[in-house]
Amino acid sequence: MKTMSHSHTVGQQKDGNHTNQEIFTMRITRIIAVGALSVLVGTTAFALDTYKVDTGHSSINFSVDHMVINTVHGRFRQFEGTITVDPDNGNAIKQATATIQAMSIDTDIEKRDTHLRSPDFFDVEKYPAITFESTSVKTDGGTQTLVGKFTMHGVTKEISLPVKVKGPIKDPMGGTRLGFETSTTLDRKDYGLTWNKVMEAGGLMVGENITIQINAEFVKQPPDKK
Repeated sequence: MKTMSHSHTVGQQKDGNHTNQEIFTMRITRIIAVGALSVLVGTTAFALDTYKVDTGHSSINFSVDHMVINTVHGRFRQFEGTITVDPDNGNAIKQATATIQAMSIDTDIEKRDTHLRSPDFFDVEKYPAITFESTSVKTDGGTQTLVGKFTMHGVTKEISLPVKVKGPIKDPMGGTRLGFETSTTLDRKDYGLTWNKVMEAGGLMVGENITIQINAEFVKQPPDKK
C-alpha cells in the first residue's frame, strides 16, 4: 500500500476556512485588543484630580485658653497644600499634604508673636515648618477622615482630621474649586511645647490644648501642572 503524503504542513493545516496560523494570529490580536481596552478603562476609572490651595481665600486659625478666663486667637499667614480626589467617586479625597511656615504665626501682638517664635515655643529657627501628610482615608457614611503624620516642633505623631468637602464648582475665571473644612484639638505638650507659668490663684497662664480650624479653597490643576 502506498502511504498518503500530507499536502499541508502543520502550520498550514486548515480548520474550516482558516489555517492554524491564521487562527493563532487572530487569537493573539484579540488578546492584545482586550488587554489594551482593559488598560484604557482602568486608566479612565482611576484618573485622579489634583487641587492646590488658594491661600488668598483660605485660613489656618488656632485658639488657646489664656489665664483661665479668656481665649486668645491666632493664625498662620504662610502655608501651602495639595489634595488629590477621585472625581468618579464623589470627589472623595485620596491624599492630602500641607506645609505651614511657623515663622508666619500671627496673634496681632508682635511682642507675643516674637515669644511664640522663640525656643520657648515653636523655635522657628530650628523647626521652620509644620507639616501634614495623609497616610489613609477613612469613610463612614458621608464623613471622610484623613489619617496622617503631623509634624510640629520636630515631633511627628499620627492624627485624624474629620473633613468636610464642598463642591466642586466652576468659578468666574473658568477654574474648578473645592471647599475644605476641618478642625481638631492638639495637646501642645505632646510636641514639646511645654513653656508655661502657674497663676497665683492657680491654673496655667497658657492653655495646653490648642484648637485648630482650617477653612480652605482648592483650585483644580491642569494635568501637566500636577
